[in-house]
Amino acid sequence: MSGQAIIAGRARGKVLASAEGISFWGGVDPLTGIVIDAHHPLHGQCLTGKILVMPTTRGSCSGSGVMLDLALNGIAPAAFVFREAEDVVTLGAMIAGKMFDRPVPVIRLEPAAYDTVAAARNAELTEDRLIADGVTLPLTPLPVTALDLTPEDHAMLNGEDGPARRIAMKVICAMASLQGAQTLIDVTQGHIDGCILANAANLRFAETMAEMGAKTCIPTSINAISVDHGNWRTQGVAPDFGLRAARLADAYVAMGARPTFTCAPYLLDTAPKEGEAIGWSESNAVVYANSVLGARTVKHPDYLDLFIAMTGRAPLSGVYLPENRQARLVIHVTAPNGADDALWPMLGYLAGQRAPDRIPLLAGLEHLSPSPDDLKAMCAAFGTTSAAPMLHVAGHTPEAHLIAPDAKSETADIQDLARIWAQLNPDTTPKHMDLIAFGSPHFSLDETRKLAALLKGKPRHPDTAVIVTLGREVLAAIKADGTLEALKVADVQLVADICWCSITEPVFPPTATTLMTNSGKYAHYGPGLSGRAVRFGSLADCATAAQTGQAPAHPPAWLQEA
Repeated sequence: MSGQAIIAGRARGKVLASAEGISFWGGVDPLTGIVIDAHHPLHGQCLTGKILVMPTTRGSCSGSGVMLDLALNGIAPAAFVFREAEDVVTLGAMIAGKMFDRPVPVIRLEPAAYDTVAAARNAELTEDRLIADGVTLPLTPLPVTALDLTPEDHAMLNGEDGPARRIAMKVICAMASLQGAQTLIDVTQGHIDGCILANAANLRFAETMAEMGAKTCIPTSINAISVDHGNWRTQGVAPDFGLRAARLADAYVAMGARPTFTCAPYLLDTAPKEGEAIGWSESNAVVYANSVLGARTVKHPDYLDLFIAMTGRAPLSGVYLPENRQARLVIHVTAPNGADDALWPMLGYLAGQRAPDRIPLLAGLEHLSPSPDDLKAMCAAFGTTSAAPMLHVAGHTPEAHLIAPDAKSETADIQDLARIWAQLNPDTTPKHMDLIAFGSPHFSLDETRKLAALLKGKPRHPDTAVIVTLGREVLAAIKADGTLEALKVADVQLVADICWCSITEPVFPPTATTLMTNSGKYAHYGPGLSGRAVRFGSLADCATAAQTGQAPAHPPAWLQEA
Protein backbone atom coordinates (compact mmCIF):
# COMPACT_ATOMS: atom_id res chain seq x y z
CA MET A 1 0.00 0.00 0.00
CA SER A 2 1.40 3.36 -1.00
CA GLY A 3 0.61 6.80 -2.33
CA GLN A 4 1.95 10.02 -3.80
CA ALA A 5 2.80 13.27 -2.10
CA ILE A 6 1.19 15.76 -4.50
CA ILE A 7 2.22 18.61 -2.20
CA ALA A 8 4.71 17.28 0.34
CA GLY A 9 4.75 18.47 3.94
CA ARG A 10 4.35 17.58 7.59
CA ALA A 11 1.09 17.40 9.52
CA ARG A 12 -0.71 15.48 12.21
CA GLY A 13 -4.30 15.42 13.41
CA LYS A 14 -7.54 13.55 13.79
CA VAL A 15 -8.87 11.88 10.66
CA LEU A 16 -12.13 13.26 9.30
CA ALA A 17 -13.35 11.01 6.49
CA SER A 18 -16.28 11.19 4.10
CA ALA A 19 -17.31 8.85 1.29
CA GLU A 20 -18.79 11.88 -0.49
CA GLY A 21 -16.81 14.75 -1.97
CA ILE A 22 -17.64 18.33 -1.09
CA SER A 23 -17.59 21.63 -2.95
CA PHE A 24 -15.45 23.92 -0.81
CA TRP A 25 -17.15 26.94 -2.33
CA GLY A 26 -20.73 26.93 -1.06
CA GLY A 27 -19.91 24.00 1.17
CA VAL A 28 -17.29 25.33 3.62
CA ASP A 29 -17.30 28.65 5.48
CA PRO A 30 -13.89 30.28 4.80
CA LEU A 31 -14.10 32.25 8.05
CA THR A 32 -14.70 29.27 10.35
CA GLY A 33 -13.72 26.12 8.46
CA ILE A 34 -17.16 24.64 9.19
CA VAL A 35 -19.05 22.62 6.56
CA ILE A 36 -22.20 24.59 5.63
CA ASP A 37 -23.52 22.37 2.82
CA ALA A 38 -26.85 21.29 4.31
CA HIS A 39 -26.94 18.23 2.03
CA HIS A 40 -23.47 16.88 2.95
CA PRO A 41 -22.80 14.15 5.57
CA LEU A 42 -20.18 16.38 7.25
CA HIS A 43 -22.59 19.30 7.69
CA GLY A 44 -21.70 21.21 10.86
CA GLN A 45 -18.24 19.64 11.23
CA CYS A 46 -15.14 21.85 11.48
CA LEU A 47 -12.30 20.96 9.08
CA THR A 48 -9.60 23.02 10.80
CA GLY A 49 -6.57 20.96 11.76
CA LYS A 50 -8.10 17.69 10.53
CA ILE A 51 -6.59 15.16 8.16
CA LEU A 52 -9.43 15.42 5.66
CA VAL A 53 -10.02 12.18 3.76
CA MET A 54 -12.43 11.97 0.80
CA PRO A 55 -12.36 10.44 -2.69
CA THR A 56 -12.13 13.84 -4.39
CA THR A 57 -13.94 17.18 -4.28
CA ARG A 58 -16.90 18.20 -6.42
CA GLY A 59 -18.83 21.28 -7.46
CA SER A 60 -17.53 24.78 -7.93
CA CYS A 61 -14.19 25.83 -9.41
CA SER A 62 -14.15 28.54 -6.71
CA GLY A 63 -13.18 25.99 -4.08
CA SER A 64 -9.54 26.89 -4.71
CA GLY A 65 -10.25 30.41 -3.43
CA VAL A 66 -11.93 29.08 -0.30
CA MET A 67 -8.94 26.78 0.24
CA LEU A 68 -6.52 29.70 -0.10
CA ASP A 69 -8.58 31.79 2.32
CA LEU A 70 -8.62 28.96 4.87
CA ALA A 71 -4.83 28.74 4.60
CA LEU A 72 -4.33 32.50 4.93
CA ASN A 73 -6.69 32.56 7.93
CA GLY A 74 -4.81 29.69 9.60
CA ILE A 75 -7.89 27.45 9.74
CA ALA A 76 -7.25 25.04 6.87
CA PRO A 77 -7.27 21.26 7.26
CA ALA A 78 -3.89 19.95 8.37
CA ALA A 79 -3.67 17.88 5.17
CA PHE A 80 -5.82 16.43 2.39
CA VAL A 81 -5.93 12.77 1.47
CA PHE A 82 -7.63 11.89 -1.84
CA ARG A 83 -8.17 8.65 -3.71
CA GLU A 84 -8.94 10.14 -7.14
CA ALA A 85 -7.50 12.99 -9.16
CA GLU A 86 -8.30 16.40 -7.66
CA ASP A 87 -7.40 19.85 -9.01
CA VAL A 88 -9.47 22.53 -7.28
CA VAL A 89 -8.38 22.28 -3.65
CA THR A 90 -4.91 21.19 -4.77
CA LEU A 91 -4.48 24.39 -6.80
CA GLY A 92 -5.57 26.49 -3.80
CA ALA A 93 -3.05 24.69 -1.61
CA MET A 94 -0.36 25.16 -4.27
CA ILE A 95 -1.00 28.93 -4.51
CA ALA A 96 -0.98 29.18 -0.71
CA GLY A 97 2.53 27.73 -0.71
CA LYS A 98 4.03 29.32 -3.84
CA MET A 99 2.73 32.87 -3.36
CA PHE A 100 2.03 33.22 0.37
CA ASP A 101 4.26 30.64 2.10
CA ARG A 102 1.24 28.86 3.64
CA PRO A 103 1.45 25.37 2.09
CA VAL A 104 -1.03 22.63 2.95
CA PRO A 105 0.00 19.02 2.15
CA VAL A 106 -2.02 17.05 -0.41
CA ILE A 107 -1.73 13.26 -0.71
CA ARG A 108 -3.24 10.82 -3.20
CA LEU A 109 -3.45 7.15 -2.14
CA GLU A 110 -4.14 3.93 -3.98
CA PRO A 111 -7.51 2.38 -2.98
CA ALA A 112 -6.29 -0.06 -0.31
CA ALA A 113 -4.13 2.57 1.39
CA TYR A 114 -6.97 5.10 1.14
CA ASP A 115 -9.38 2.71 2.86
CA THR A 116 -6.86 2.19 5.67
CA VAL A 117 -6.56 5.93 6.33
CA ALA A 118 -10.31 6.52 6.00
CA ALA A 119 -10.91 4.00 8.79
CA ALA A 120 -8.23 5.45 11.10
CA ARG A 121 -8.76 7.83 14.01
CA ASN A 122 -5.45 9.72 13.85
CA ALA A 123 -2.76 10.24 11.24
CA GLU A 124 0.67 11.80 10.96
CA LEU A 125 2.31 12.95 7.75
CA THR A 126 6.03 13.31 7.03
CA GLU A 127 7.81 14.11 3.79
CA ASP A 128 7.83 10.46 2.71
CA ARG A 129 5.24 8.57 4.73
CA LEU A 130 1.75 8.69 6.16
CA ILE A 131 1.17 6.92 9.49
CA ALA A 132 -2.46 6.08 10.26
CA ASP A 133 -3.17 4.49 13.65
CA GLY A 134 0.30 2.95 13.60
CA VAL A 135 0.16 1.69 9.99
CA THR A 136 2.95 3.23 7.90
CA LEU A 137 2.24 3.99 4.24
CA PRO A 138 5.21 5.02 2.07
CA LEU A 139 4.79 8.08 -0.14
CA THR A 140 6.60 8.81 -3.36
CA PRO A 141 6.99 12.33 -4.75
CA LEU A 142 4.90 13.35 -7.73
CA PRO A 143 6.83 12.35 -10.86
CA VAL A 144 8.31 15.31 -12.70
CA THR A 145 6.93 15.16 -16.23
CA ALA A 146 9.31 16.19 -18.98
CA LEU A 147 6.90 18.57 -20.66
CA ASP A 148 7.27 19.24 -24.37
CA LEU A 149 7.29 23.05 -24.27
CA THR A 150 7.53 25.58 -27.08
CA PRO A 151 10.22 28.28 -27.16
CA GLU A 152 7.52 30.75 -26.13
CA ASP A 153 6.62 28.54 -23.14
CA HIS A 154 10.27 28.42 -22.09
CA ALA A 155 10.55 32.21 -22.42
CA MET A 156 7.60 32.70 -20.05
CA LEU A 157 8.93 30.05 -17.68
CA ASN A 158 12.32 31.77 -17.58
CA GLY A 159 10.78 35.13 -16.73
CA GLU A 160 11.54 36.80 -20.06
CA ASP A 161 7.94 38.11 -20.15
CA GLY A 162 8.06 39.33 -16.56
CA PRO A 163 7.49 37.83 -13.10
CA ALA A 164 3.72 37.52 -13.42
CA ARG A 165 3.87 35.30 -16.50
CA ARG A 166 6.71 33.32 -14.93
CA ILE A 167 4.50 32.45 -11.94
CA ALA A 168 1.61 31.68 -14.30
CA MET A 169 3.67 29.28 -16.40
CA LYS A 170 5.26 27.63 -13.34
CA VAL A 171 1.82 26.84 -11.92
CA ILE A 172 0.51 25.65 -15.30
CA CYS A 173 3.48 23.30 -15.63
CA ALA A 174 2.99 22.03 -12.08
CA MET A 175 -0.68 21.33 -12.81
CA ALA A 176 0.31 19.63 -16.06
CA SER A 177 2.55 17.27 -14.09
CA LEU A 178 -0.27 16.61 -11.63
CA GLN A 179 -2.66 15.83 -14.48
CA GLY A 180 -0.16 13.63 -16.36
CA ALA A 181 -0.01 15.96 -19.36
CA GLN A 182 3.00 15.77 -21.66
CA THR A 183 2.49 19.08 -23.37
CA LEU A 184 0.32 22.22 -23.36
CA ILE A 185 -2.48 23.27 -25.69
CA ASP A 186 -3.39 26.65 -27.16
CA VAL A 187 -6.78 27.97 -26.03
CA THR A 188 -8.77 30.66 -27.82
CA GLN A 189 -10.57 32.33 -24.91
CA GLY A 190 -10.78 32.37 -21.12
CA HIS A 191 -13.40 32.89 -18.44
CA ILE A 192 -12.39 34.15 -14.99
CA ASP A 193 -14.26 32.71 -12.01
CA GLY A 194 -12.29 33.98 -9.01
CA CYS A 195 -13.88 37.43 -9.08
CA ILE A 196 -16.44 36.91 -6.30
CA LEU A 197 -15.63 38.52 -2.94
CA ALA A 198 -16.57 35.32 -1.15
CA ASN A 199 -13.29 35.52 0.73
CA ALA A 200 -10.44 37.95 1.25
CA ALA A 201 -8.02 35.66 -0.60
CA ASN A 202 -9.60 36.39 -3.99
CA LEU A 203 -8.95 40.12 -3.65
CA ARG A 204 -5.47 39.61 -2.30
CA PHE A 205 -4.56 37.26 -5.15
CA ALA A 206 -6.01 39.46 -7.92
CA GLU A 207 -4.43 42.68 -6.71
CA THR A 208 -1.09 40.95 -6.15
CA MET A 209 -1.11 39.68 -9.74
CA ALA A 210 -2.22 43.09 -11.10
CA GLU A 211 0.56 44.84 -9.20
CA MET A 212 3.04 42.38 -10.74
CA GLY A 213 1.91 43.50 -14.20
CA ALA A 214 -0.24 40.51 -15.14
CA LYS A 215 -2.07 40.86 -18.50
CA THR A 216 -4.35 38.52 -20.41
CA CYS A 217 -3.27 37.59 -23.93
CA ILE A 218 -6.52 36.00 -25.18
CA PRO A 219 -10.13 37.27 -25.13
CA THR A 220 -11.34 36.73 -21.56
CA SER A 221 -14.75 37.18 -19.95
CA ILE A 222 -15.48 37.61 -16.23
CA ASN A 223 -17.92 35.69 -14.08
CA ALA A 224 -20.67 37.28 -12.00
CA ILE A 225 -19.22 39.41 -9.22
CA SER A 226 -20.47 40.29 -5.73
CA VAL A 227 -22.17 43.61 -6.46
CA ASP A 228 -24.09 45.33 -9.23
CA HIS A 229 -20.97 47.22 -10.28
CA GLY A 230 -22.64 50.46 -11.36
CA ASN A 231 -25.51 50.55 -8.88
CA TRP A 232 -24.41 49.07 -5.57
CA ARG A 233 -24.27 52.43 -3.80
CA THR A 234 -27.97 53.07 -4.48
CA GLN A 235 -28.87 49.53 -3.35
CA GLY A 236 -27.75 50.08 0.24
CA VAL A 237 -24.63 47.90 0.05
CA ALA A 238 -22.15 48.72 2.82
CA PRO A 239 -19.33 50.88 1.40
CA ASP A 240 -16.57 48.66 2.79
CA PHE A 241 -17.95 45.56 1.07
CA GLY A 242 -19.01 47.37 -2.10
CA LEU A 243 -15.64 49.05 -2.60
CA ARG A 244 -13.70 45.81 -2.07
CA ALA A 245 -16.01 43.87 -4.39
CA ALA A 246 -15.62 46.55 -7.07
CA ARG A 247 -11.85 46.57 -6.56
CA LEU A 248 -11.74 42.82 -7.17
CA ALA A 249 -13.67 43.15 -10.43
CA ASP A 250 -11.61 46.16 -11.47
CA ALA A 251 -8.36 44.27 -10.90
CA TYR A 252 -9.35 41.70 -13.51
CA VAL A 253 -10.52 44.39 -15.92
CA ALA A 254 -7.17 46.13 -15.44
CA MET A 255 -5.49 42.84 -16.36
CA GLY A 256 -7.37 42.82 -19.68
CA ALA A 257 -10.60 40.90 -19.07
CA ARG A 258 -13.95 42.14 -20.45
CA PRO A 259 -16.38 43.39 -17.77
CA THR A 260 -19.05 40.86 -18.77
CA PHE A 261 -19.87 39.91 -15.16
CA THR A 262 -21.96 36.85 -16.02
CA CYS A 263 -21.91 33.24 -14.88
CA ALA A 264 -23.40 32.23 -18.25
CA PRO A 265 -20.67 33.20 -20.77
CA TYR A 266 -22.23 30.76 -23.24
CA LEU A 267 -25.03 33.34 -23.66
CA LEU A 268 -22.56 35.96 -24.93
CA ASP A 269 -21.95 36.61 -28.61
CA THR A 270 -18.46 35.17 -28.08
CA ALA A 271 -19.72 31.68 -27.16
CA PRO A 272 -17.27 29.02 -28.38
CA LYS A 273 -17.96 26.67 -31.27
CA GLU A 274 -17.95 22.87 -31.34
CA GLY A 275 -14.42 21.51 -31.05
CA GLU A 276 -12.94 24.85 -29.92
CA ALA A 277 -10.37 24.59 -27.11
CA ILE A 278 -11.04 27.18 -24.41
CA GLY A 279 -9.86 27.84 -20.86
CA TRP A 280 -12.94 28.36 -18.68
CA SER A 281 -13.70 28.17 -14.98
CA GLU A 282 -17.18 28.30 -13.33
CA SER A 283 -18.64 24.82 -13.03
CA ASN A 284 -21.96 25.36 -14.80
CA ALA A 285 -20.26 27.15 -17.69
CA VAL A 286 -17.67 24.40 -18.10
CA VAL A 287 -20.30 21.65 -18.09
CA TYR A 288 -22.50 23.53 -20.60
CA ALA A 289 -19.59 24.39 -22.91
CA ASN A 290 -18.41 20.78 -23.05
CA SER A 291 -21.79 19.07 -23.04
CA VAL A 292 -24.11 21.29 -25.10
CA LEU A 293 -21.76 23.38 -27.26
CA GLY A 294 -19.20 20.64 -27.83
CA ALA A 295 -16.33 22.99 -26.96
CA ARG A 296 -13.41 21.64 -24.97
CA THR A 297 -12.27 22.80 -21.55
CA VAL A 298 -11.12 21.17 -18.36
CA LYS A 299 -12.92 22.42 -15.24
CA HIS A 300 -10.05 24.73 -14.36
CA PRO A 301 -9.76 25.87 -10.74
CA ASP A 302 -9.93 29.55 -9.86
CA TYR A 303 -6.55 31.28 -10.23
CA LEU A 304 -5.46 28.78 -12.89
CA ASP A 305 -8.07 30.45 -15.08
CA LEU A 306 -6.15 33.73 -14.90
CA PHE A 307 -2.83 32.01 -15.56
CA ILE A 308 -4.29 30.36 -18.66
CA ALA A 309 -5.70 33.69 -19.84
CA MET A 310 -2.26 35.28 -19.32
CA THR A 311 -0.45 32.65 -21.37
CA GLY A 312 -3.05 31.28 -23.77
CA ARG A 313 -1.85 27.81 -22.73
CA ALA A 314 -3.37 24.96 -20.71
CA PRO A 315 -2.26 21.41 -19.85
CA LEU A 316 -3.28 19.00 -22.60
CA SER A 317 -5.20 16.61 -20.36
CA GLY A 318 -8.67 15.58 -19.30
CA VAL A 319 -11.49 16.35 -21.68
CA TYR A 320 -9.25 18.27 -24.05
CA LEU A 321 -8.46 14.74 -25.26
CA PRO A 322 -11.24 12.96 -27.23
CA GLU A 323 -10.75 9.65 -25.45
CA ASN A 324 -11.48 11.30 -22.09
CA ARG A 325 -14.85 12.61 -23.26
CA GLN A 326 -16.45 9.16 -23.34
CA ALA A 327 -19.35 8.29 -21.06
CA ARG A 328 -18.35 5.75 -18.43
CA LEU A 329 -21.86 5.34 -17.03
CA VAL A 330 -25.10 5.02 -19.03
CA ILE A 331 -28.24 5.94 -17.08
CA HIS A 332 -31.41 4.67 -18.78
CA VAL A 333 -34.13 7.09 -17.71
CA THR A 334 -37.82 6.29 -17.74
CA ALA A 335 -39.14 9.79 -18.35
CA PRO A 336 -42.43 10.53 -16.57
CA ASN A 337 -45.35 11.64 -18.69
CA GLY A 338 -46.26 15.31 -18.65
CA ALA A 339 -43.10 16.50 -16.90
CA ASP A 340 -42.44 20.25 -16.81
CA ASP A 341 -39.15 22.14 -16.90
CA ALA A 342 -38.33 21.11 -13.30
CA LEU A 343 -37.44 17.69 -14.74
CA TRP A 344 -34.16 18.87 -16.27
CA PRO A 345 -32.36 20.25 -13.20
CA MET A 346 -33.61 17.22 -11.27
CA LEU A 347 -32.08 14.92 -13.89
CA GLY A 348 -28.81 16.83 -13.73
CA TYR A 349 -28.76 16.57 -9.93
CA LEU A 350 -29.52 12.84 -10.11
CA ALA A 351 -26.88 12.23 -12.79
CA GLY A 352 -24.26 13.95 -10.64
CA GLN A 353 -25.14 11.78 -7.65
CA ARG A 354 -24.86 8.64 -9.77
CA ALA A 355 -21.66 9.78 -11.48
CA PRO A 356 -19.73 11.90 -8.95
CA ASP A 357 -16.38 11.21 -10.63
CA ARG A 358 -17.15 10.21 -14.21
CA ILE A 359 -18.99 11.35 -17.33
CA PRO A 360 -22.52 9.91 -17.62
CA LEU A 361 -24.84 9.49 -20.58
CA LEU A 362 -28.57 9.95 -20.03
CA ALA A 363 -30.58 7.75 -22.40
CA GLY A 364 -34.32 7.45 -22.81
CA LEU A 365 -35.02 11.17 -23.24
CA GLU A 366 -34.76 11.23 -27.03
CA HIS A 367 -38.50 11.82 -27.50
CA LEU A 368 -38.44 14.98 -25.35
CA SER A 369 -37.63 18.49 -26.59
CA PRO A 370 -35.50 20.31 -24.03
CA SER A 371 -34.77 23.96 -24.70
CA PRO A 372 -31.27 25.42 -24.35
CA ASP A 373 -32.46 26.77 -21.00
CA ASP A 374 -33.54 23.28 -19.89
CA LEU A 375 -30.07 21.98 -20.74
CA LYS A 376 -28.54 24.99 -18.97
CA ALA A 377 -30.45 24.12 -15.80
CA MET A 378 -29.44 20.47 -16.12
CA CYS A 379 -25.74 21.30 -16.51
CA ALA A 380 -25.77 23.66 -13.52
CA ALA A 381 -27.41 21.08 -11.24
CA PHE A 382 -25.06 18.35 -12.48
CA GLY A 383 -22.09 20.55 -11.59
CA THR A 384 -23.20 20.76 -7.95
CA THR A 385 -23.22 17.01 -7.35
CA SER A 386 -20.44 15.80 -9.65
CA ALA A 387 -16.77 16.57 -10.20
CA ALA A 388 -17.06 15.58 -13.87
CA PRO A 389 -16.73 18.40 -16.44
CA MET A 390 -19.54 17.21 -18.74
CA LEU A 391 -22.41 14.82 -19.37
CA HIS A 392 -24.11 13.50 -22.48
CA VAL A 393 -27.84 13.35 -23.27
CA ALA A 394 -28.81 10.98 -26.07
CA GLY A 395 -30.55 12.84 -28.87
CA HIS A 396 -29.71 16.28 -27.48
CA THR A 397 -25.95 16.80 -27.07
CA PRO A 398 -23.39 16.55 -29.89
CA GLU A 399 -21.13 13.84 -28.49
CA ALA A 400 -23.66 11.45 -27.00
CA HIS A 401 -22.25 8.71 -29.22
CA LEU A 402 -19.00 8.69 -27.19
CA ILE A 403 -19.38 5.72 -24.86
CA ALA A 404 -16.49 3.84 -23.26
CA PRO A 405 -16.42 0.10 -24.10
CA ASP A 406 -16.49 -0.77 -20.39
CA ALA A 407 -19.21 1.73 -19.44
CA LYS A 408 -21.53 0.51 -16.72
CA SER A 409 -25.30 0.76 -17.04
CA GLU A 410 -28.01 1.77 -14.55
CA THR A 411 -31.66 2.75 -14.62
CA ALA A 412 -33.53 5.71 -13.16
CA ASP A 413 -37.28 6.04 -12.85
CA ILE A 414 -39.93 8.23 -11.31
CA GLN A 415 -39.15 6.93 -7.82
CA ASP A 416 -35.60 8.26 -8.16
CA LEU A 417 -36.93 11.63 -9.30
CA ALA A 418 -39.33 11.71 -6.35
CA ARG A 419 -36.35 11.20 -4.05
CA ILE A 420 -34.54 14.16 -5.65
CA TRP A 421 -37.67 16.28 -5.25
CA ALA A 422 -37.82 15.42 -1.56
CA GLN A 423 -34.15 16.29 -1.08
CA LEU A 424 -34.67 19.72 -2.66
CA ASN A 425 -37.99 20.29 -0.84
CA PRO A 426 -37.54 19.28 2.81
CA ASP A 427 -40.77 18.68 4.72
CA THR A 428 -39.65 21.22 7.32
CA THR A 429 -39.63 24.10 4.83
CA PRO A 430 -42.64 26.41 5.29
CA LYS A 431 -45.05 26.89 2.39
CA HIS A 432 -45.13 30.69 2.72
CA MET A 433 -42.48 32.25 0.50
CA ASP A 434 -40.78 35.56 1.30
CA LEU A 435 -38.63 35.54 -1.82
CA ILE A 436 -38.62 34.03 -5.32
CA ALA A 437 -35.09 33.71 -6.72
CA PHE A 438 -34.56 33.45 -10.47
CA GLY A 439 -31.26 33.42 -12.35
CA SER A 440 -28.84 30.78 -11.11
CA PRO A 441 -27.21 30.61 -13.62
CA HIS A 442 -28.06 34.01 -15.07
CA PHE A 443 -31.41 34.20 -16.85
CA SER A 444 -31.38 34.10 -20.65
CA LEU A 445 -33.44 36.34 -22.93
CA ASP A 446 -35.99 33.54 -23.45
CA GLU A 447 -36.31 32.91 -19.72
CA THR A 448 -37.09 36.56 -19.00
CA ARG A 449 -39.74 36.55 -21.73
CA LYS A 450 -41.30 33.34 -20.39
CA LEU A 451 -41.43 34.76 -16.88
CA ALA A 452 -43.05 37.97 -18.11
CA ALA A 453 -45.67 35.91 -19.97
CA LEU A 454 -46.42 33.82 -16.87
CA LEU A 455 -46.80 36.89 -14.63
CA LYS A 456 -49.10 38.62 -17.18
CA GLY A 457 -48.37 42.02 -15.72
CA LYS A 458 -50.02 41.14 -12.41
CA PRO A 459 -48.14 42.38 -9.33
CA ARG A 460 -46.34 40.10 -6.95
CA HIS A 461 -47.73 39.24 -3.53
CA PRO A 462 -47.02 42.21 -1.23
CA ASP A 463 -45.03 40.04 1.19
CA THR A 464 -43.03 38.16 -1.46
CA ALA A 465 -40.03 39.74 -3.18
CA VAL A 466 -39.18 38.58 -6.72
CA ILE A 467 -35.63 39.02 -7.98
CA VAL A 468 -34.04 38.02 -11.30
CA THR A 469 -30.27 38.10 -11.74
CA LEU A 470 -28.95 38.33 -15.26
CA GLY A 471 -26.06 39.47 -17.42
CA ARG A 472 -25.58 42.92 -18.89
CA GLU A 473 -26.19 41.79 -22.48
CA VAL A 474 -29.52 40.17 -21.62
CA LEU A 475 -30.53 43.23 -19.60
CA ALA A 476 -29.82 45.47 -22.60
CA ALA A 477 -31.85 43.17 -24.86
CA ILE A 478 -34.95 43.15 -22.62
CA LYS A 479 -34.79 46.93 -22.33
CA ALA A 480 -34.97 47.10 -26.11
CA ASP A 481 -37.84 44.64 -26.64
CA GLY A 482 -40.16 45.76 -23.82
CA THR A 483 -39.73 42.71 -21.57
CA LEU A 484 -38.06 44.80 -18.89
CA GLU A 485 -41.05 47.10 -18.64
CA ALA A 486 -43.43 44.12 -18.44
CA LEU A 487 -41.44 42.66 -15.56
CA LYS A 488 -41.32 46.00 -13.76
CA VAL A 489 -45.12 46.25 -14.03
CA ALA A 490 -45.22 42.90 -12.21
CA ASP A 491 -42.91 44.43 -9.57
CA VAL A 492 -39.99 42.15 -10.41
CA GLN A 493 -36.53 43.44 -9.44
CA LEU A 494 -33.79 42.81 -11.99
CA VAL A 495 -30.16 42.88 -10.83
CA ALA A 496 -27.18 42.68 -13.17
CA ASP A 497 -23.58 41.57 -12.52
CA ILE A 498 -24.31 39.35 -9.50
CA CYS A 499 -26.02 35.97 -9.24
CA TRP A 500 -27.59 34.05 -6.37
CA CYS A 501 -24.36 32.32 -5.54
CA SER A 502 -22.72 35.69 -4.82
CA ILE A 503 -25.63 37.83 -3.64
CA THR A 504 -25.53 39.32 -0.15
CA GLU A 505 -27.70 41.54 2.02
CA PRO A 506 -29.23 44.03 1.57
CA VAL A 507 -29.78 43.09 -2.12
CA PHE A 508 -30.83 39.74 -0.70
CA PRO A 509 -33.86 40.88 1.35
CA PRO A 510 -32.69 40.71 5.00
CA THR A 511 -36.16 39.89 6.34
CA ALA A 512 -36.71 36.94 4.00
CA THR A 513 -36.56 33.60 5.81
CA THR A 514 -37.95 31.30 3.11
CA LEU A 515 -37.41 31.33 -0.64
CA MET A 516 -38.31 29.38 -3.75
CA THR A 517 -36.22 28.90 -6.87
CA ASN A 518 -36.42 27.02 -10.16
CA SER A 519 -32.63 26.41 -10.01
CA GLY A 520 -31.43 23.00 -8.87
CA LYS A 521 -28.03 24.55 -8.29
CA TYR A 522 -29.31 27.23 -5.93
CA ALA A 523 -31.75 24.84 -4.27
CA HIS A 524 -28.64 22.87 -3.27
CA TYR A 525 -26.33 25.72 -2.28
CA GLY A 526 -28.94 28.18 -1.05
CA PRO A 527 -29.48 26.84 2.48
CA GLY A 528 -25.75 26.97 3.24
CA LEU A 529 -25.02 30.25 1.49
CA SER A 530 -28.03 32.22 2.68
CA GLY A 531 -29.01 30.48 5.92
CA ARG A 532 -32.59 30.40 4.65
CA ALA A 533 -35.04 27.59 4.02
CA VAL A 534 -35.31 26.82 0.29
CA ARG A 535 -37.94 25.18 -1.89
CA PHE A 536 -37.57 24.13 -5.52
CA GLY A 537 -40.09 24.09 -8.36
CA SER A 538 -40.74 24.78 -12.01
CA LEU A 539 -40.68 28.24 -13.57
CA ALA A 540 -44.49 28.27 -13.63
CA ASP A 541 -44.79 27.16 -10.00
CA CYS A 542 -42.30 29.87 -8.95
CA ALA A 543 -44.28 32.47 -10.89
CA THR A 544 -47.48 31.35 -9.15
CA ALA A 545 -45.75 31.52 -5.76
CA ALA A 546 -44.61 35.05 -6.61
CA GLN A 547 -48.23 36.16 -6.93
CA THR A 548 -49.80 34.05 -4.16
CA GLY A 549 -46.96 34.05 -1.64
CA GLN A 550 -47.37 30.28 -1.27
CA ALA A 551 -45.34 27.35 -2.58
CA PRO A 552 -47.37 24.43 -3.97
CA ALA A 553 -48.62 22.15 -1.22
CA HIS A 554 -47.74 18.98 -3.14
CA PRO A 555 -45.22 17.76 -5.71
CA PRO A 556 -46.24 18.33 -9.33
CA ALA A 557 -48.86 16.00 -10.80
CA TRP A 558 -46.29 14.19 -12.92
CA LEU A 559 -44.48 13.12 -9.74
CA GLN A 560 -47.44 12.34 -7.52
CA GLU A 561 -47.85 8.77 -8.74
CA ALA A 562 -44.49 8.05 -7.08
